[in-house]
Amino acid sequence: MKLQRILPFAKQLLEQAVSKGDIVVDATLGNGHDTAFLAKLVGDTGKVYGFDIQEQAILNTRDRLVTESLLDQVTLVQQGHQHIDKVISKEHKGLVSAAMFNLGYLPGGDQSIVTVPETTISAIQQLLSLMKPEGIIVIVIYHGHEEGQVERDALMTFVKTIDPSVAHVLQYQFINKNNHPPYIVAIEKC
Repeated sequence: MKLQRILPFAKQLLEQAVSKGDIVVDATLGNGHDTAFLAKLVGDTGKVYGFDIQEQAILNTRDRLVTESLLDQVTLVQQGHQHIDKVISKEHKGLVSAAMFNLGYLPGGDQSIVTVPETTISAIQQLLSLMKPEGIIVIVIYHGHEEGQVERDALMTFVKTIDPSVAHVLQYQFINKNNHPPYIVAIEKC
């Protein structure tokens, strides 16, 4: 298959946007895979801010970062991503080069705890004011469950209203697959 699958494409977008020393956000820690990936991209001189409301996600991510010797460049925050603006230090505002969201629930965790449209949209709005020009937000939308469909619909309605002079919005999706496959929305700040 020549077309990239969803997660490799998401990583490719981030690789193009992030350099050593950059400031980035993992808005949904999950089990720490994206956090570790971002920490490697920013290197020893960069900074990753990672958010999740679940203690288990914080612990899983911390363990992964310790195992891979990446904890020093990561700040783990057990709060929702709607608090990004309050957490990111003043000297990093306007310098964020990328952010990553994997919407839905913690893989292997409590599936009743899910991301919700209000907090996700708030976080995106905050990130657009915190990012540098050509900074990118990559959102992987998992909509195979009822709450995911509600969040998908609200998020798609919102991103279609983003002023094109503020950001460019891309949707990357396989349209002939069964069972609500995940897809990407990427937002690049102008």
